[in-house]
Amino acid sequence: MNKVLCVAPHPDDETLGCGGTLLRHLSAGDEVYWLIMTDLFEKEGFTSQKIAQRKREIQKVSELYKFTGYHQLPLPTATLDTMAQKELISLVSEYINSVEPNIIYAPFKHDAHSDHATVFNAISPCTKTFRYPFVKKFRIYETLSETEFNVDPNETGFRPNLWVDISDFLERKIEIMKIYSSEIHDHPFPRSVENIIALSTLRGATVSVKAAESFIVTKDII
Repeated sequence: MNKVLCVAPHPDDETLGCGGTLLRHLSAGDEVYWLIMTDLFEKEGFTSQKIAQRKREIQKVSELYKFTGYHQLPLPTATLDTMAQKELISLVSEYINSVEPNIIYAPFKHDAHSDHATVFNAISPCTKTFRYPFVKKFRIYETLSETEFNVDPNETGFRPNLWVDISDFLERKIEIMKIYSSEIHDHPFPRSVENIIALSTLRGATVSVKAAESFIVTKDII
């Protein structure tokens, strides 16, 4: 049995990036934990209604996945890059040590959103073998509306080296994604049902399956 940790800068990143893979882990009997790095606050301009809606969405999503556990850090969204990196790493490290996952999923360092890059930089030090010997696999996921919008001409883009067949889980992934009613919209909006299917189909065609999610593996100890 694996102990899996998915780190999401914001609620919905886990489902967009590796929802089918997490469902596959759960189907296999693995423990799956969800760490949400940010939250919404009125002082940051969010209404109490929006905050309450997001709390309901998180609870519902957790129930649909049947996660072993989840934790949300009280950090304002879109501000992680203003925090001291040492403080952020400490918060992440504390949770990772409490779970002791052998597989960690995290966002791509070169995503357009600054929170994604900052989260990657906070997670990466927490995969050092001499400090976190239980972490055997570190996998980077892609996120619709973030990964493909990187405009740095010096960045080569998301080049996966691992594909996970999610053919049996794509429908469920979409069902869960629809819980985030304010984050998913009609095509051609990047986070649409059509685009989730399109990316899954493209990644699947690469390895001759109906649907897949792809990852960059940066650590794999056997």
